[in-house]
Amino acid sequence: MLEGFDTVAVQRGGVSLHARVAGRGEPLLLLHGHPQTHAMWHRVAPTLARQFRVVLLDLRGYGDSGRPEPGTDDIAYSKREMALDAIAVMQSLGHTRFQVLAHDRGARVAHRLAADHPQAVERMLLLDIAPTLAMYRNTSEAFARAYWHWFFLIQPTALPQALIESDPVRFVRSVMGARFAGLAAFAPEALAAYERCIAIPGTAQAICADYRASAGIDLRHDQEDVDAGRRLAQPLRVLWGEHGVVGKCFDVLALWRERAEQVTGRSIACGHYIAEEAPDALLAEATSFFRST
Repeated sequence: MLEGFDTVAVQRGGVSLHARVAGRGEPLLLLHGHPQTHAMWHRVAPTLARQFRVVLLDLRGYGDSGRPEPGTDDIAYSKREMALDAIAVMQSLGHTRFQVLAHDRGARVAHRLAADHPQAVERMLLLDIAPTLAMYRNTSEAFARAYWHWFFLIQPTALPQALIESDPVRFVRSVMGARFAGLAAFAPEALAAYERCIAIPGTAQAICADYRASAGIDLRHDQEDVDAGRRLAQPLRVLWGEHGVVGKCFDVLALWRERAEQVTGRSIACGHYIAEEAPDALLAEATSFFRST
């Protein structure tokens, strides 16, 4: 997968950040979701690299990036810290301003990235999420049943970590395979990458810290934005799976329009994993939305 993409390693604050890079043109940062890695973009990244300088980043705690200790309030895995990772990687490649395509957890990082660094983010396309604060505040029974891992992973004990570590491959297959398209949606090579990386020591702790941060310090950061009346000024496009949970449980466009000034979007005929289930539809949306040279 991803032949022709060079490997880049960037150090920030003692954390090694792993990325793959290819293409020429306007810089475009791609951020993956849970429990995946940069490999989730393998069906769209090569085509995007024909028009853009594509950067595929493994978030800290995932893939082949580092897994720092969480620290107080899981601050090392706050989306603010992850956004600073993205800035560091893009600046190391000479890009001070760029566009962003992001899915799931990566889209939550992208939200914070655009909020904290508006001068860096030109525009962004987010896949299958509503704002984190709104999703927690408007949780329903249907959402809690479907996204059980949100509430399992944030438990303030060692139990979630221990259960994942007891059989990490089973965790990946259980979480991903239970969604609309099942495990058939994933190329064997991509699934093997997800399974390899979740078994790396420290991954379970990092994943739990990521989710605990989202239910703690990240909510405080989001509430500060709301209280201050700060809204994203960049053009924002949001896509969600027609057969997924987010669009069924939340009014995605309405919630994003509370947090951003320029929002467009629609559902795609697929489930949660848009880049792997509906790559052609995503490519059509991305190439029409992002600015290319």
